[in-house]
Amino acid sequence: MTPPILRPQNPCFSSGPCAKRPGWRLDGLAGAALGRSHRSAAGKARLAELIDRTRAILGIPADYRIGIVPASDTGAFELALWSLLGPRGVDVFTWESFGETWSADIARQLKLTDLRTFDAPYGRLPDLGRAAPDRDIVFTWNGTTSGVRVPNADWIADDRRGLTLCDATSAAFAMDLPWRKLDVATWSWQKALGGEAQHGMVALGPHAVERLQSHTPPWPMPKIFRLVQDAALIEGVFRGETINTPSMLAVEDHLDALKWASRIGGLPALIARSEANLSAIENWVAGSSWAAFLAEDAATRSCTSVCLRVSDSAVPKKLAALLEAEGVAYDIDAYRHAPPGLRIWAGATIETDDLRRLLPWLDWAFGQITAS
Repeated sequence: MTPPILRPQNPCFSSGPCAKRPGWRLDGLAGAALGRSHRSAAGKARLAELIDRTRAILGIPADYRIGIVPASDTGAFELALWSLLGPRGVDVFTWESFGETWSADIARQLKLTDLRTFDAPYGRLPDLGRAAPDRDIVFTWNGTTSGVRVPNADWIADDRRGLTLCDATSAAFAMDLPWRKLDVATWSWQKALGGEAQHGMVALGPHAVERLQSHTPPWPMPKIFRLVQDAALIEGVFRGETINTPSMLAVEDHLDALKWASRIGGLPALIARSEANLSAIENWVAGSSWAAFLAEDAATRSCTSVCLRVSDSAVPKKLAALLEAEGVAYDIDAYRHAPPGLRIWAGATIETDDLRRLLPWLDWAFGQITAS
């Protein structure tokens, strides 16, 4: 079987850090405030601009605080767990590795005993209807390691008394998030807009702010998690005064991505690009004899971290290695704790033509491996 003629112009299909935006160039970051303190007027202006542009593109309500916090989405979500949980019972919904991590940390690190975990195997969602409105709810909007997303937020009560804490790192900038249903949401720069791994972001609704100001956690609080001082919110965090030092080069890079997102039409355009990429993969899977979606229900299928099952579980690692050696696709093996398979990032920074060029190479690589 001869290899396809056309190759993706950008072979980067990793699920994090993800591909840079189309047309990205290093010299586009020439205006970075390098060598300057992030607490200087210039540094704080860049960080405040990043927050403002994020709010505008994502449509985050004006009464939500947005902060830049350490350690990517993992740090942002741990900050939320450590800062907010405790006053009420907690319902955790898990269907992939990061949800399992949040559940384990709540039980083993925070040692909360009024904890209910509703889980499902890779490829499925748990019964979201079991969420109780008087309890805090912890969940991931889009399972980066399973390719399964929640289809909507209808299961979250409008008159809830508990908080919703949503890990939205593979959903933000690719899916329309219902902010009034999300009291807390976190994400990172390195996912849907292809930023560099550095800081995470957290959006806090009014009810989350009330919790922060009224609840003192019983456990020691690391400095990088502190959003409150003397029972008052540290407002500077939400104006660009970060808890610890960010890379101003990474800041400039994320600003570049946010400006690109604005130029192409904002969130609707980002969603349309991601959904078009998913559609291209769906068309190919429909005719494949050896690949299928890990997500069993099409309504829950992710349009960013697309996870595929392969008929022969011994094939995926070999296939990913072969395509990397060919310079066709990098980092498309499944997440290390997920079932054997392929994971292809399809977010908005991926060109649909590149995906269309990749798909015949998957067939070619499968044929090469199974014929040997």
